[in-house]
Amino acid sequence: MSRLARKRFGQNFLVDHAVIRRIIDTIGPVAGDLLIEIGPGHGAITTPLLDSGAELMVVEIDRDLAMALQQRYSQQPLLTIRQADALQTDFGELAGGRPYRLVGNLPYNISTPLVFHVLGLAQPPLDMHFMLQKEVVERLAAAPGGKDYGRLGVMCQNRCEVAPLFTIGPDAFEPAPRVESMFVRLRPRGEPVSGHALLDPLDRVVRAAFSKRRKTLRNSLAGLLTEAQMTEVDIDPGLRAEQLSLEDFIQLARLVSLHGKLGR
Repeated sequence: MSRLARKRFGQNFLVDHAVIRRIIDTIGPVAGDLLIEIGPGHGAITTPLLDSGAELMVVEIDRDLAMALQQRYSQQPLLTIRQADALQTDFGELAGGRPYRLVGNLPYNISTPLVFHVLGLAQPPLDMHFMLQKEVVERLAAAPGGKDYGRLGVMCQNRCEVAPLFTIGPDAFEPAPRVESMFVRLRPRGEPVSGHALLDPLDRVVRAAFSKRRKTLRNSLAGLLTEAQMTEVDIDPGLRAEQLSLEDFIQLARLVSLHGKLGR
């Protein structure tokens, strides 16, 4: 199944067997699991996932790779292959409403939108195990106060638990990417920390706050809340976005939800 990676799909194929073994051990698939793998490529983790006895569905955007996988695994009853774009796939629907787990070596160019696509599904997975660019994982897991803390981390941590697991060097892939990767576990919460009703106002507040991250809240949130309203919930309008916790942003989102337009 050797074939050159296609740039337009952001393909970097995993080839390090020790890393593959560590990934499988970390996921811990067992018979009875339903796993959906995004971007199986040449099947580096597909085969060991199947060896566990778990049922597996794979979603591959590359038509040639999907056809090669069909030929390779034609006698495998536990595998279903879908040639499709993961960003356009409802994984809960693909799973037929059954509980499922999501795994994949994600192309860097779709990793962030894909995570938010999955978290927005009516039926998100039980957990997600992804290889992502290390910098993206650091942003997903970042705590307040650091340079990596921003909209991505706040919105993701509101919807799921983020656990960075281990770093994977460029040499584990072919072709080797120019950056380090990291394996991460994301476990969707049954209910967002904010509650579903505040998802939209939270997004508005966080987006506005970090769009002008060097400005204080009194400036970045001027179109949403007054200084007096922020002070009502003990949030200093002189703070910057990176100094606020998720709970602080939820407080501000609740204010936006209550007051609507500025001045009401």
